[in-house]
Amino acid sequence: MNGPEGWRSALLAWYDAGHRLLPWRPAPGEGAERVDPYLVLVSEAMLQQTQVATVVGYFGRFVERFPTVEALAEADEQAVLTAWQGLGYYRRARNLHAAARTIVAEHGGRVPDDADDLLDLPGVGRYTAGAVASIAYDRRAPIVDGNVARVFARLTHLTEPIDQRDAQRALWELAGDYANGRRPGDANQALMELGATVCTPKTPHCLTCPLRKSCRGVRETNPETLPVKSPKRRPTEVTHRVLAIRDADERYLFTRRPDTGLWSGMWQLPTREDGPPDVAWAKSSLGVAITRPRSLKALPEFTHATTHRRITFAVDVASRKGKAVAEQTWRALDELDDLPLPNPQRKIVAALREA
Repeated sequence: MNGPEGWRSALLAWYDAGHRLLPWRPAPGEGAERVDPYLVLVSEAMLQQTQVATVVGYFGRFVERFPTVEALAEADEQAVLTAWQGLGYYRRARNLHAAARTIVAEHGGRVPDDADDLLDLPGVGRYTAGAVASIAYDRRAPIVDGNVARVFARLTHLTEPIDQRDAQRALWELAGDYANGRRPGDANQALMELGATVCTPKTPHCLTCPLRKSCRGVRETNPETLPVKSPKRRPTEVTHRVLAIRDADERYLFTRRPDTGLWSGMWQLPTREDGPPDVAWAKSSLGVAITRPRSLKALPEFTHATTHRRITFAVDVASRKGKAVAEQTWRALDELDDLPLPNPQRKIVAALREA
């Protein structure tokens, strides 16, 4: 059972005997009916940096609203961001939206079945291309994500940091050999399933693993020490000062973020990143006269981590005394369904409702 061919045979048998039922996952087996490739593309976009359990609910609501690639392509970006709201990493939603438009414009509405063609779509990298090609079309396309890298690192006792170039090359070569056989779609899903449910980062279930006898990680070390990763850089510490401005009708001012950068194109309560949001700033930047801001006692400062930042949010409240300018909207807190809000802003809105 040593080597990719033996692993594939053992994992297919294990996968056929029992696996998680997921709405985007085709039934296993030779000649089984394939799932709509658009659903696979949506699921893979959502699953980047997000757990399956979280994605399932969002996936159902998203494809109910945009049931076809044509429906997604025709949608307004704000509607797409609103449907994605809560999943975070909103660039994934924009890339998926752009990919849908490319598929309609250049591929007649059919998701490409070749990994190289999939790579030409906005936001589609090597892993996503391989996943869609293999799962949706049963193509012999390799995949390497976090689960796969962990399984391979333990099977082969790979002690180099897996994010380094040589290790990545070795992992992709191994993945190519593994996928080069029968039922590549099922085989790739079985590999990911093993990483997600058995060969987990902490406390792996080695006693029930179908590949235990061929795993060098079990024989030669503690599997939990693998894979090795390079040390992470410390995130940049920043502070966002939020100003919740309320008018006499219990509406709050919301502004749209720039089209580039963090949470681009989404909406927020006015936020300053270079100092306190005082009366002078509100007048000069928002065109609004306000009362002196005071701390929102219902919500202490809190932090939110992004890929490269650790953001501290502090919230002040004030009352409106003047008029607003363009790119702003005044909304009651129960009238925000059509405004895509970043997760920290949603948390602040919830605190304002409580207050």
